Amino acid sequence: MACEAEFEPQPFRYTCDKCGENLDAVYDYQAIARTWHPDDLRHNRDRSLWRYLPLLPVAKAPSDRSIIAGGTPLVELPRIADDYGISRFTVKDDTRNPSGSLKDRASEVGIRHAIEQGHRRIVVASTGNAAASLSCLSAFYGVTAVILAPASAPPAKLTQIIQYGATLLPVDGTYDNTFDLALEVTREFGWYSRSTGVNPVMSEGKKTVALEIAEQYEWNPPDYVFVSVGDGCIIGGVYKGFYDLYRLGWIPHIPKIIAVQAEGSSAIVRALQGDGVIRPVSATTRADSISVDLPRDGLKALRAVNDSDGFGILVSDDEILNAQWELSRKSGIFSEPAGACAFAGFTKAVREDLLPSRSSVCTLITGSGLKDIPAARMKIVIPEKIPATMEGFRGRMGL
Repeated sequence: MACEAEFEPQPFRYTCDKCGENLDAVYDYQAIARTWHPDDLRHNRDRSLWRYLPLLPVAKAPSDRSIIAGGTPLVELPRIADDYGISRFTVKDDTRNPSGSLKDRASEVGIRHAIEQGHRRIVVASTGNAAASLSCLSAFYGVTAVILAPASAPPAKLTQIIQYGATLLPVDGTYDNTFDLALEVTREFGWYSRSTGVNPVMSEGKKTVALEIAEQYEWNPPDYVFVSVGDGCIIGGVYKGFYDLYRLGWIPHIPKIIAVQAEGSSAIVRALQGDGVIRPVSATTRADSISVDLPRDGLKALRAVNDSDGFGILVSDDEILNAQWELSRKSGIFSEPAGACAFAGFTKAVREDLLPSRSSVCTLITGSGLKDIPAARMKIVIPEKIPATMEGFRGRMGL
């Protein structure tokens, strides 16, 4: 991607042989456009991400699709649009995926790709969601998942991993330490790596969220898409999905992609607001899923924002938790802090007059709040118990 070198899909490689940077999948858009059209999707009853197979780097979809990754709802929220003075506001609710996060898109495509490459053992470095996702879908497809996750990951996510039967190795270190160890394991044992920021197939799975947004917007995408950013893989995938559709001629424009980061994990937004050079930070944020010292897909993240004429914005942990609380009360969607970060970025952009008043906006919610209950508890207080009497009820309700 950095040096523009090109390689055939086989033999599969994780990074560029020449410059060592991350790779990008390139498609023959003219050939695809000759045989695949929006009308084909209109009549396609498969609601999973495999409806977009011509734009995915695998030969065949799995035959058993009784577990569905993708196909998540686009939730219309006119009250939020009115509250913030824009024409249309939607949430792409990826908490509805099998393991409760957008990462299932990458795991689904990655597992299929691994099987086609002859692998039945997959290793991942993750702050929790990607690990839970791989564990969930590996259990369904009957492959072996080996999970390296920081020991500090939320207990709910570690519990998910173990519940699905994966091998969990909690690492005494940061996500970046964990990522480096996973790379060593991949080199030493030759296992398939599902780690984002090194395997280009992960971006291709995650880009299906953009394909769905475009289709759900009837091929006229929103003006802005807000994305929480950690490693940079999701936002890179979002841009790639819209780019693919634009090259096919299916959409008239690529939305402006907005990168939202926590102030305590800000390497990509700092680069966007500065000289364009990504420098590592000492990440610390309550939004654990986007807590990253050195983004491993940073170049794709910068490209997503710059090539779409978007921008980056930073939010505090307090703004994230307030956004989590507000979104739940106005939409019925319970997001984990990392997902709510995108909504926090949207509300801050409106406050700072960064959006035209009649804009249409879509915000990605990437993971369920049930994965990190202690974070939500920071903003709420469980009421004290009442007696099991009508008097107790009336007293509490003021009746």
